[in-house]
Amino acid sequence: MIIKVKTTEAAAPTGSGTASNVGSARLVRCVNAGGTARLVTLELAGGTDIGTFTVPANGIQYVRKDATDELFAAHADIKLAACTQN
Repeated sequence: MIIKVKTTEAAAPTGSGTASNVGSARLVRCVNAGGTARLVTLELAGGTDIGTFTVPANGIQYVRKDATDELFAAHADIKLAACTQN
């Protein structure tokens, strides 16, 4: 996949109360910079979970979401960046 990066990569928040919509992005690149698989949660702006997925150690996943949906991870090893697909 070829992407256009739209924000600076930043450590994922680690709790629902601090979850981020990643600059209202509709596509987010999630990188696991650590050697352990990490859980990521996608939730509605109000805090209701939509779903979870695991990013494998040193892995990358892309998340399509609504602009107001938010992400947080079980560990700050997860880095998030808004992007669009070219």
